[in-house]
Amino acid sequence: MSKKLSLGLVFVLVISLLAGCGKAESDKIKVGLDYELSGQVATYGQGLVEGIELAVKEINAAGGVLGKQIKLVKSDNKSENAETANVATKLITRDKVVAILGPATSGNAKAAIPVANKNKVPLISASATDDDVTVDSNGNVREFAFKTCFNDSFQGSILANFASDDLKSKKAAILLDNTSDYSKGLVKSFKETYTSLGGTIVAEQAYQQKDKDFKAALTNIKDSNPDVLYVPGYYEEVGLIVKQARELGIDVPVIGGDGYDSPKLADLAGKDALNNVFFTNHYSSKDTTKEVVEFKEAFKKEYKKDPNAFNALGYDLAYFLKDALQRAGEADPIKLKDALASTKGFKGITGELSIDKHHNPVKSITIIEMKDGEQTFLKKQQP
Repeated sequence: MSKKLSLGLVFVLVISLLAGCGKAESDKIKVGLDYELSGQVATYGQGLVEGIELAVKEINAAGGVLGKQIKLVKSDNKSENAETANVATKLITRDKVVAILGPATSGNAKAAIPVANKNKVPLISASATDDDVTVDSNGNVREFAFKTCFNDSFQGSILANFASDDLKSKKAAILLDNTSDYSKGLVKSFKETYTSLGGTIVAEQAYQQKDKDFKAALTNIKDSNPDVLYVPGYYEEVGLIVKQARELGIDVPVIGGDGYDSPKLADLAGKDALNNVFFTNHYSSKDTTKEVVEFKEAFKKEYKKDPNAFNALGYDLAYFLKDALQRAGEADPIKLKDALASTKGFKGITGELSIDKHHNPVKSITIIEMKDGEQTFLKKQQP
């Protein structure tokens, strides 16, 4: 009798514990993070996650969403396409997340999206700027893929107009990463717009990711005597390119995209080299609007440093998800997908956005000028 009673009590205890765990999990909405926390572009993923975690902390402190707390399930994709897909599979099939936030780069996002589409779970990137992230080569919308950042075609076109109108250039040289969809997409839109404005591409040279020596390509560019040098790439190479360009006596403006935004850029290029450098971005910490100032204060209190654009994009992404969850009415991936697609007039730190028919945002863009290695706010342009 005693042995049976003991086994019965153990059984009841186990069932109670399992029920308690089930209740605890039912009070939470699981959201997956598929980010580059190590590897080639780790500062992007780390920055985005910092912004997301701050926003989720605020959201949960204010009562959560739909009466539940958001639980983040964070994974490192190591800045690798294959690992990104593996992470997405784990988050959806094992962790049972209602949505995936990330990845940071376009290449990694495109590696994860087939997994999201197959399993019918929304994936939202705040920084994958390639035009074909949310639309396939046939022009079909990827049903469960969304982003809250502008497209490279918009970014490249804005830079071409800036080079022509603001910098008064007539001759541009291009140095691109021919292993990067991001770099090639920016070049395509830049060339189309710049030449349509009467500009001439006088040189086009290429490098590969992880290259360290760019002097041969830069020497050829110098010989072409450009008015402006367009380098659409990521900070790891751009920092070295700017440094070596200045050492070779190339003192024309250097322009590029949001891949420049990293605190490591100044470390790689040297602060003296980072003058007369301009790039398009999603946000500037020098913006004096009320929302940006309040975000900066909250971020600095949490992390003891000023936020960059990736921090702001991550922060907006979490609130963007909260907004869609509220409108969906429940933490259901299909209903969430429909709510994301119908977003209109969402107001974030990086600007107000509405999602278009291709699951891309219609939003403003910021142009940053580097002065002695420091970012300064130059201007904001509406789409």
